[in-house]
Amino acid sequence: MQLKNLAIAASVSAVASAAPSTQSKTFGVVAIHSGSGVQYSAFNAAKSSIFAGLPSQGASCARPEEQQATFYINDGALYLYDQSATPQEIYVDRSGMGQGKIGYTTGAQPTPKNSERKGWTQKDGHLQFGGSDLIACPNSIDGAWSIWASAGVANPGGNTDCVGIAARVVETENPNGCLYTQ
Repeated sequence: MQLKNLAIAASVSAVASAAPSTQSKTFGVVAIHSGSGVQYSAFNAAKSSIFAGLPSQGASCARPEEQQATFYINDGALYLYDQSATPQEIYVDRSGMGQGKIGYTTGAQPTPKNSERKGWTQKDGHLQFGGSDLIACPNSIDGAWSIWASAGVANPGGNTDCVGIAARVVETENPNGCLYTQ
């Protein structure tokens, strides 16, 4: 009887280890829109928002010289990577007021009204929300671009000259854990 239990336990263990993890690998993101100023700009996280091409995130990182954000997806939710137990989770507000605003919260902080957390996927090597590509808008912060989710508004948040981007996922082998600024 003990041998049978051992065989069952080994079988369950093999199946469990073969099952895919709900947490994907960590990755960075690079904006792709040929002929625009955002082309090949890495994504950054600062001031509870996501940017591309921000020279300094002002984050507290294991390797502070690296100025791009590191992400991972867990069960359709997108997180900023850190080795601490306090998660920073991305949200999207596609309501009429939010117009696709992407931001993040820290720890148990609630999301703003009308915000969604789930809906993030990687498709064909690109990060998408709700099955759609993202939008980049020129921003007044150090020449960076603010990143928005598609909500049917070409120039969200009163911005101008926004462009649709392919958010290319670049997997990281040695993720840089950071606590990003609120």
